[in-house]
Amino acid sequence: MTKTNALAVAIALTAAATLGYTGSEYFPIASSHAVGAPAATAPASTPRGLPDFTKLVESQGPAVVHIGVTQRPVASEGQSPFSPGDPMYDFFRRFQIPIPDAVPMPRQGLGSGFIVSPDGYILTNAHVVLEATEVTVTLVDKREFKAKVIGADRRTDVAVVKIDAKNLPVVRIGDPSKLKPGEWVAAIGSPFGFDNSVTAGIVSATARALPASENYVPFIQTDVAINPGNSGGPLFNMNGEVVGINSQIYSRTGGYMGLSFSIPIDAAIKVKNDLVEHGKVRRGRLGVTVQAVDGALADSFGLDRAAGALVSAVEPGSPAATAGLQPGDIILSAGGKPIENSTDLPRIVSETAPGAALSLRVWRKGAGRDLRATVGEWAAERVAATPTAGEAAPGRLGVVVHRLAPGERRSYGVQTGGG
Repeated sequence: MTKTNALAVAIALTAAATLGYTGSEYFPIASSHAVGAPAATAPASTPRGLPDFTKLVESQGPAVVHIGVTQRPVASEGQSPFSPGDPMYDFFRRFQIPIPDAVPMPRQGLGSGFIVSPDGYILTNAHVVLEATEVTVTLVDKREFKAKVIGADRRTDVAVVKIDAKNLPVVRIGDPSKLKPGEWVAAIGSPFGFDNSVTAGIVSATARALPASENYVPFIQTDVAINPGNSGGPLFNMNGEVVGINSQIYSRTGGYMGLSFSIPIDAAIKVKNDLVEHGKVRRGRLGVTVQAVDGALADSFGLDRAAGALVSAVEPGSPAATAGLQPGDIILSAGGKPIENSTDLPRIVSETAPGAALSLRVWRKGAGRDLRATVGEWAAERVAATPTAGEAAPGRLGVVVHRLAPGERRSYGVQTGGG
């Protein structure tokens, strides 16, 4: 085995109740826009030319909160409350008395969040508050509030909680679409319970799709130090505006290794508004199975470059079928937005309001044509996912991605590229 293979990293998600730490790989690290928030001064430069974030922290730090959660006890059947060497353990063993099971204890977890409205609406990660029986929010001034979970969306990992308070400090909402790789950003949160800790770094990439991820969030990748407890905290740009919610890290150990991922704030705000207004997240549905288009497939279909989403199946009676989509079509754009990668399609479909018309530009039999679909709606908690290799799970946005089998390649006239 080569060193490269020996260092290969598997991908997994962890629970917030353990501070976002259980094993390795991808870890969840354990409305209206804010109006009237104080304008933050862009960080000044130090004598050496590095940014100074002190003004940002002073103006925006008070809107960042610590979130503590209590979750239901875990059943402990067969687990002894005593360990070998414990006098009580020896007592039960000596007199052959059955050792009672350990009493289940409530699980404790923590995370971060930030206030987006003066009347107490707070954004955080879904994995921080899901299954919580009690949520406590602690402000910078040490005031504590019992919080109500308004809603949580597993697929985007966004949750909204509410505390009963008024005239709270709020963050300023930025535009993540303007972020560029190499740009300075900063995070504020409670890593390992150290409240209002500040870390900084640069944007490594934008619109990053995570392998084997069940949510189709176009993550912001940074090298900002993010650790368990930072879950749900804000990512700021240099203007002191929130551009993302810190959500996951990529790691072999469960700790920071230079790869951190944040949910773009515009996607989070949409989820927040849906949860507050409708009690659920409304997502569009198309009803197709697609796969990525690589160079070999592009050549086989007569495309001048590898782009788009290749349709391998259409659900009967679905919006896609009604619109006239066929297996073998390559969707080049949807809603006027180009499909560079197959993972772009579920994002665009999910962002389209159910019942709205969605224009589709497709490539069929060597020529382009335009179609129009009326987007359907998935039930709450149904979102797109990219199946793992060799697996084609039902598309939670009506979209499934998989590789073409040999029979499918012959059916569509594809000679290569299905392997």
